[in-house]
Amino acid sequence: MNPASLPRNEVPPAPWYRHPLVWLVILLPASSVVAGLSTLAVALKNADDTVADNWYREGRTINRTMADEQQARRLGLSVALDFSSLPQATLRSDIALPWPQTLSVSLRHPTVAARDQQVTLHHQGQGEYLGQQALTPEADMIVTVTPADGFWRLQQRARLADHRTLIHSAPEQP
Repeated sequence: MNPASLPRNEVPPAPWYRHPLVWLVILLPASSVVAGLSTLAVALKNADDTVADNWYREGRTINRTMADEQQARRLGLSVALDFSSLPQATLRSDIALPWPQTLSVSLRHPTVAARDQQVTLHHQGQGEYLGQQALTPEADMIVTVTPADGFWRLQQRARLADHRTLIHSAPEQP
């Protein structure tokens, strides 16, 4: 439109980018695209771990591990763990039993498998065990202690903020 062709008292129309409604129409879909891409980035970065391929076999072992925990209850086992330097454990039992030569200690993160840690502790005498590599436990972990022969098992969720915990077998339920 030519401004010279307009009557003298008429104002020329404003360009399109001066109208707020146009920006509203553009910004709403643009913000949806940005939010969608941000959500996609977060989902890809924090993807859940996949289901184990051998889930059926792992499911069948639940009965065996329950029997191992019942055996630990019958023996009255408890273990005091200390991760402040090299991992140390003190194993106690209500019943006299031969001390296993090694204990396997697994620290499993409740949600992120990449943060799981495992160490083998070697018998030092009188129920005392010592590991060879340092662990860095997170604040909240699932701690599992088993001997090399797998005769019993202690498992408990523990707060490891001070790098120490006591794992004991729960009393039998009536």
